[in-house]
Amino acid sequence: MTVSCRKVRVLFVTIMMLNIFFCILVGISWKLRKRGHHKIRIPFKRFWCQRVLSKSFWNKEQQRLDFIHNPIFSSWLSGNSDIELPDWLNDSRTLDPCEPNYRVTTQIVDYNSLPERFQHFLLHMRCRTYPMLINQPNVCEDKPFLLLAVKSLIPHFDRRQAIRETWGRAGVLANRTVATVFLLGNTMSVDHFPDLLGMLAHEAVLHRDVLQWDYRDSFYNLTLKEVLFLEWFSKHCPQAQYVLKGDDDVFVNTLRIIDFLEGLSEVAAKDLFIGDVISNAGPHRDPKLKYFIPESVFVGQYPPYAGGGGYLYSGELALRLCNVSHQVALYPIDDVYTGMCLKKLGLTPEKHTGFRTFDIEEKYRYSPCIYRSLMLVHSRTPQDILKIWPWIVHPELDCQ
Repeated sequence: MTVSCRKVRVLFVTIMMLNIFFCILVGISWKLRKRGHHKIRIPFKRFWCQRVLSKSFWNKEQQRLDFIHNPIFSSWLSGNSDIELPDWLNDSRTLDPCEPNYRVTTQIVDYNSLPERFQHFLLHMRCRTYPMLINQPNVCEDKPFLLLAVKSLIPHFDRRQAIRETWGRAGVLANRTVATVFLLGNTMSVDHFPDLLGMLAHEAVLHRDVLQWDYRDSFYNLTLKEVLFLEWFSKHCPQAQYVLKGDDDVFVNTLRIIDFLEGLSEVAAKDLFIGDVISNAGPHRDPKLKYFIPESVFVGQYPPYAGGGGYLYSGELALRLCNVSHQVALYPIDDVYTGMCLKKLGLTPEKHTGFRTFDIEEKYRYSPCIYRSLMLVHSRTPQDILKIWPWIVHPELDCQ
C-alpha cells in the first residue's frame, strides 16, 4: 500500500468517527427537543450515514458525493493535490461528466435487462449541464408573488393552452402577481416523435412562457428537469416569493393557494414545502411497474416526499434546494429525489389535505363546491380544467 493510499484511509476512518460522534450529538439533541413542534427535523438514524461502501450503484454515487462535499476532506484535498485517490473516489477516467459513463454497464449487474430509457439515464446520470434552447429571462421582471412551474412535453399543446386560459393565467390575480413557465426537454429520433419544433417555437414567441433544454425528455429524466429548473430559477427568478411546481394534467385552485400563502407567518414561509406527502415508502422491485428500481441501483428506504403531481414551496427554499442538489446524486424518480434534497437540508415536507395527487372520490369529481376548498387535484383533462375553473372564479356559486 502506498503512503498516499494510507493517508486517504486514515482520513476516511477519521471522518467516519467524526460522523458517528456527530450522530450521537444529534440524537441527544433530538430527544431533548422532541416534545416541541419543529418544522426542521434531524432524525436519530441519519439517512446519509453509511458505514461501508455500498454495492448498489446509486448508493455508491451518493457516498462519493458525501465524501467529496465533506468540508474536512475537501479542505485537506485542496492542500494535497498530488494524492492518489482510491478507485471509488477517482474520476480521472471520466473527466467530462456529460460524456456517457459506460462503466455503469459493468457496475450494474442487471443493466442489460433494464428499460432502454432507464439505461440512458444511468449512462448520463452525472451530467447536469445542457444547452438551453428556449429561454424567457424576463418572465419574472415584475417580481412575482407566485411562480407556476409546469412540467410538460412538446406535443402537449392543448394542455398548456388550457392552463393559460384558467389556473395558470399570468398577470395579477387576487391583487398578487402570478407568473407561469412551462418546462420542456427535447424529443429524440429514437423515440419516434413527429417534428413539432416549429410549432413550439411559434408558441414560445406568442406566449413567452416556454422554457426548453436540449436533453431527452423522458420519465426517468424528470429529475433532470427539476435540477435544470432550479438552476434557471436561481439565475432568472430568485425574487419570486413562492413556487407551485406541477404536472400539466393537474387542476390548481390558484385563488385558494394565494389565500393560503397570504396567511403564513414569516417563520412558516421560510421553510414552506407542502403537498401530498408519502412516508415510509421504498423502491418497487417488480420490473413490470413504472417505478421499478432494482437492488443493483438502490437499496434503502425513501425519505418522506411529496407526490410529483404538484407541491408548493417558498422561493427562498428553492434557492437552497438548488445549492444542495449538487450534493445529491440524480435519482430516476423526481419526487423522491426532491425528498432526498429536503432530507439533506434537514427538512421534512408537510402534508396538506388540499393536495390530492391521487384524485378525489369519483362521486365528488364534478361537484363544483369541492374544488373551492382544494389546492391541487390530479389528474384532469384540458376539457375538465376549462369546465372546473369557472366554478372557482364565479362569485355567484353558493358553497355555504
